[in-house]
Amino acid sequence: MEEARGKSQSAYAYEILRIRILRGVHAPGEKLRIQELATEFDVSPGAMREALSRLVPEQLVVAREQRGFHVAPLSIEDLEDLTDLRCSIEAIALRRSVERGDVNWEAGILAAAHRLRGTAYPQNYDPVAEEEWRLRHTAFHAALVAACGSRRLTALHAQLYEQSERYRSLSAPAEPNRDVEKEHHALVDLALARDADGLVAAMEHHLRFTTQLVVQSFNQRSEQLQK
Repeated sequence: MEEARGKSQSAYAYEILRIRILRGVHAPGEKLRIQELATEFDVSPGAMREALSRLVPEQLVVAREQRGFHVAPLSIEDLEDLTDLRCSIEAIALRRSVERGDVNWEAGILAAAHRLRGTAYPQNYDPVAEEEWRLRHTAFHAALVAACGSRRLTALHAQLYEQSERYRSLSAPAEPNRDVEKEHHALVDLALARDADGLVAAMEHHLRFTTQLVVQSFNQRSEQLQK
């Protein structure tokens, strides 16, 4: 956040608001009031409006005519659609990276995996520790597709990953016995072995398993609300 302060007002507001939405600080469907946020962030209303507008194409914010800006809602249907698309994009990016990747790509994967492995996912709510794990997890998934050779593909991969992050935290209550580290280790081994088919299959299982747990968590919450 300190780095963001050195940028323009709109860039600063965009980056901080984006982080807050991804972290769940602003609830799905919540109305984002321009004047209130501008005052809180100490930026002009115009800068805040521009920041909110930038988040619309990223599908983190929705603009409703005559009703202003709202945090994009979450739903099982959206998650399943997002997962299907993400699996397709991952397959393309992973296959291209396996084909084009060199020793630097391999080293990048090993380094990212080592950093992630050295950062335990916090069992209790700890925003600092959770953010550190999240950043290293993001870097790990980015390293796997870093050699795809397409700026647009890399950007789309990152955008879909971030949209999925809003859902991933919801899987935590339903995954006490999940060995995520083992899943990540398998992805590393398959990438280094240049087993494109195996890597794509393992990644799809990794993503769809998370989706399955999120759906399970959604259903559990719905049942609790109905009691």
